[in-house]
Amino acid sequence: MLTEDGKHLYVSYDEYHNLIEKLALKVHQSGWEFDTILCLARGGMRPGDILSRIFDKPLAIMSTSSYRAGAGTIQGHLDIAHFITTPKGHIAGRVLLVDDLADSGQTLHAVMEMLRSSYGSITELRSAVIWAKGLSTFSPDYAVEFLPTNPWIHQPFEAYDNLNPEKLLEKWKF
Repeated sequence: MLTEDGKHLYVSYDEYHNLIEKLALKVHQSGWEFDTILCLARGGMRPGDILSRIFDKPLAIMSTSSYRAGAGTIQGHLDIAHFITTPKGHIAGRVLLVDDLADSGQTLHAVMEMLRSSYGSITELRSAVIWAKGLSTFSPDYAVEFLPTNPWIHQPFEAYDNLNPEKLLEKWKF
């Protein structure tokens, strides 16, 4: 649900999963065939996992991080892992890069450039996200929703950002 002022988008679990299914359909309807899904941890892990199951393709994972401060609301220095975890031992062929959103576009742009320059075994690379914001400098190949007002997206699992074991114990009172 987008707030009236367009500054916040609240997404339920059902909406989130429906959007991932719509993303799968966009990729499928494009006719493009790929060999591996590479998701960016953390935001791309849930969509990547579901797409991997739908398309029956191996899931590779690359860790990136730029949103750390303010419970993940303030963008800082971008860190990109030096290694990709993949069941095949190396990433090659046609790769679908998956993340949850193109916010500023910095992460997706940097990862795409790094993959193109450092992984010659990747023959074709495309990107897929649930949301693309109007301010993004990166245009993904596949996106479900374009958000011209650049709202902060409140994803359903963000409640865990402020939950620690002590609060969980209190909740469940074992």
